[in-house]
Amino acid sequence: MIGAVEPEAGHGRSASGEPGDPGVPGLEGDPGFGLYIHIPFCRHRCDYCAFAAWDDRDHLTERYMAALSRDLAYAVAQMPRPASSIFVGGGTPSRVGGEVLGALLASVPVAADAEVTVEVNPEDATDELFDHYRAAGVNRISLGVQSMAPDVLASLGRVHRLDAVTEAVEAVRRAGFASFNLDLIYGAAGESLDSWTSTLAAILTLNPPHVSAYALTVEPGTPLATDTARHPDDDDQAAKYAVTDEMLGAAGLQWYEISNWSRPGHECRHNQLYWAGGSYFGVGCGAHSHHRASRWWNIRTPERYAAAVEAGDDLVAGRESLDPPQRRLERLQLAVRTRAGVPLGTLPQADVDGVLADLVAVDSDRMVLTLRGRLLANEVALRLV
Repeated sequence: MIGAVEPEAGHGRSASGEPGDPGVPGLEGDPGFGLYIHIPFCRHRCDYCAFAAWDDRDHLTERYMAALSRDLAYAVAQMPRPASSIFVGGGTPSRVGGEVLGALLASVPVAADAEVTVEVNPEDATDELFDHYRAAGVNRISLGVQSMAPDVLASLGRVHRLDAVTEAVEAVRRAGFASFNLDLIYGAAGESLDSWTSTLAAILTLNPPHVSAYALTVEPGTPLATDTARHPDDDDQAAKYAVTDEMLGAAGLQWYEISNWSRPGHECRHNQLYWAGGSYFGVGCGAHSHHRASRWWNIRTPERYAAAVEAGDDLVAGRESLDPPQRRLERLQLAVRTRAGVPLGTLPQADVDGVLADLVAVDSDRMVLTLRGRLLANEVALRLV
């Protein structure tokens, strides 16, 4: 029931004792404590999306937000310390009124230098919305751009106007957000290398401090999964990734994780917390949490989630516990994807000199993925010890 604090019951959250470092020399440090808030409503569900998101549940918005507020109050009471980062994702958080979401965020204790990010669709960006966000402490916006080519947007099932992206960036800057992200996807059907290059050139004219560029993936159960003619090609995506790294790097945005580039000081600290194996609570339907070597996730649909909160029932749909060796390996698998790399010795030297010779570069006491290594990161991760 709501109010239980042991991982075996209720929300699964416990305020007592954060986990220490999983025991990997060279990967020490305090990643902070994070909070993720999930808003599941969308204007239109994209064909590739497998997230806990719906475009036919707007009638549940008021009920869901009331349940979310109650769940958030419980999470706040269980937090071991103020949040160093908050990320509001979805779905489309900007579908919910700025005043409502702002009130939620204002109820969370945060560290003095906390990063607070909200995902926004370009067509939802308004001065009024951003005023509410700023008043609630939001200091970072992530805009879902995906592409700057109309035919590619149509292929992805996206519906925003291209000029909405420029207008949204202008609104972000007017509101005084020093940091923002443009989210992109490459590899859609009908997207040529020239088309992708044009998308990159267009977003660079907006001078973003951060860009995320993800390869389109086929998730089971999505409309994209059943339409094999639209499935991405690995070689095509590899070529587009190389162009992405070249163009963004030339513009002063350096990769710091396989799919993320930023100017110095504009890295997403919330994502860095994930990659560092840090602790975080997830609030909302389908939200995941990680704390004290345990991972759990909530009921997936908004109506079941709201009903469980209202009844005081268990919100947890599943959980797993990680033993020390599992935590160490997972920590390395996440770290190897970042520009910081992994400590020397966590990959067999024979592999570094042999099969991984052009995938990993040795830099002092670290091993870091090369460009080709980033394309074959899973191959490298399998050899971590």
